[in-house]
Amino acid sequence: QIQLVESGGDLVQPGESLTLSCTASGFTADHFAIYWFRQAPGKERERVSCMSVLDGTTELADSVKGRFSVSRDSAKNTMYLQMSGLMPEDTAVYYCATDLVRRCLRGDNLDYWGQGTQVTVSS
Repeated sequence: QIQLVESGGDLVQPGESLTLSCTASGFTADHFAIYWFRQAPGKERERVSCMSVLDGTTELADSVKGRFSVSRDSAKNTMYLQMSGLMPEDTAVYYCATDLVRRCLRGDNLDYWGQGTQVTVSS
């Protein structure tokens, strides 16, 4: 059974850092593109990043470039979203997702999603 489980969400103050985890089961995450999305209340879902394995590239949304980064731990079948310089507008539920293909696809019509983890940035 394919499953993605996010963790690490928390309440943090502006300027602080936080790392989210996405642990995969039922498949080898290293073989496929993995996405991070976020959705704030009343807003559309936003793609934060995509790690392609077809060409080894990582896409980051303009809103998070220079502040967020992504990585993988193959041994743990886990992906990470490292967030720094957090701002109140980063407040959202963060999701990881995959479509079990090697390249990053357009849009958000992906087959497999985690349940999400809440990140709240507030003083």
